[in-house]
Parts: sequence; C-alpha cells; structure tokens
Amino acid sequence: MLSRSAERLYWLARYLERTENTARLVSATMNLIYDLPYGVEVSWNNLLTIYGVEEAFYQRFKNPSEQNIIRFLIAEPSNSSSLLSSLLAARENIRTSRELMPDEAWEQVNEMYLYATNNLENLSSRRGRVVFLQEIMRGCQRFTGFMAGAMSRNDSYRFICLGRNIERADMTTRIMDFGTVLLAENRSQTMREHESMLWINVLKSLSALLMYRKQVRQRIKGQDVLDFLLKNPDFSGAVAHCVQEISGCINKLPNSTALLPQLDTLEQNLLTVNIAETTPLQLRQILDTLQADFNTLHQRIAETWFLNHLSA
Repeated sequence: MLSRSAERLYWLARYLERTENTARLVSATMNLIYDLPYGVEVSWNNLLTIYGVEEAFYQRFKNPSEQNIIRFLIAEPSNSSSLLSSLLAARENIRTSRELMPDEAWEQVNEMYLYATNNLENLSSRRGRVVFLQEIMRGCQRFTGFMAGAMSRNDSYRFICLGRNIERADMTTRIMDFGTVLLAENRSQTMREHESMLWINVLKSLSALLMYRKQVRQRIKGQDVLDFLLKNPDFSGAVAHCVQEISGCINKLPNSTALLPQLDTLEQNLLTVNIAETTPLQLRQILDTLQADFNTLHQRIAETWFLNHLSA
C-alpha cells in the first residue's frame, strides 16, 4: 500500500471523527447551558478550552458570545479545527483515495459537505442549529456504519480504524479534562447542586450515557464517570478501548515492531490510574500526559508509514 494512500485514509478518519465530535459537543453544551440556572461556572468558553483554541478565537473575535463561539467552532475558515474545515479536509482526502473504498463512501462524505456548506445560515437560529448538528452527526455515523459493513479488514481499513481511534481517544481526554473542573474544591454551591446534570452532559457529549448506566448501575458520580471514560474496555469512546483498537490495528500492519513497546507502556500507565485516589490537579496532569503520549504515537505512526509526515 502506498504511503500517501495510507496517510489520506488515516486523516480521512481523523477529520470525520473530529467533525462528529464537534457537532456532538456543541449540541450537548447547547442543551446544557439552556437548562442550567444563571451562575453555574459553565459557559461557551469551556468549548474553547476543550479544543485549545482560546488564543485563535480572540484573534478573530473580541466578544466570546454564543453566536461568535458557535460560528468559530463550526464554520470559521481560519479555524483549522472547525467542523467545516474538518469536513472539507475529510472530503479532500477521500476524493483522492476513491479507488480504495466503495463509491458510496465518497458520495456520503460529499453529500454531507454539500449539506453543511448550503445550510450555514441555519446556525443563526437555535432551532436551525439543532437540525444542522443532528444531520452532521447522522452523516458521520452513516459513514462509519457503512464502512464497517462494506470494507474488507485489510490495511486500508486498518489505517481508517487507526485514525478514528487516536482522534477519539484525544477528544475523550479533553472532555475528561473539562470534567476535572466539576471536582474542584472551590466550585460554587450552585454547581454542587447541579452536579448530576453536569456529569450527565459529560456522558452525553460522548454518547455514553446509556452504556454508563448499564455498566455502573448506580447514581451518577464524577469519579465513576471519569473511571468509565478512562478505563472501560468495552465502551468504544473510552480511552482504554481506543488503545486496544489502536494496538489491534498496529499489530497487523507491516513494520510495526518498533511501536509495540510504546503501546504496551501506554496501556499499562492507563490501567494503573486510580481515579478515587487522584486529586483534580493530578488527574489534569495525567490527562495532559496522555494527550502528549497520543501525539507522540501519531508522530511515530507518521514516521513509520507516511511519506510526508503531514500534521493536523
């Protein structure tokens, strides 16, 4: 398999995962903020923190209003992590890789991109925003489901799986990092009173609420939520499950021997984390380390299989 083809498939999966994550996270935050009373330390600014784009946002906008933040995260051309930028990049990667997958895969991504570009005016109203985000999430899920049923489990599919799970693990750690704010000792009484609603939103932002309830079977608590999202081996959005998927893909790819010790270390470090005995500050440091580890893993993947070493 050509290195440039492998790279395009890897980034196709990463960009589509990023597109779906953005749509889901904005949707979940929107629903939460409208339900919470005034004074809870949760705002649209939290999304800028999760994505690490505060500096880029304030270079473009002065007022961190709901409209400006949503436009920046969804449709701003200067934001390379925006939903529309990610969808455009995914479309370009699949356009130049059409010979490696069924025609319907290209059609689905192209139709989703055309829908997004033709309906940006819907972002100006809350009702239109809900419809827009739901359609994007459905489009990404249709693509993932179609590929799971239509692709042979060959190297092409493995690079898609690899990109998807690295992106998914990174987003889960970012959302968990935001969750550490909900455990802070200096959080307000109002936040403490609405803590369950806030943790439910963390789970909803990863489509994890039902699976969490089936697995944990008790009242929603912050430590249990974080432990589930970090270490559960069966939930597809949990970091531990993503690492298992990444390991399974890499094990079956050629020239992968040098990456295996790094993967083993990453998995062992992950499983030794004890959320119950970890302070919010320590947890934030652990999550920062995990994000750095996934970035290093990405660099090693690029050095091993990709010709151009393109970055996100």
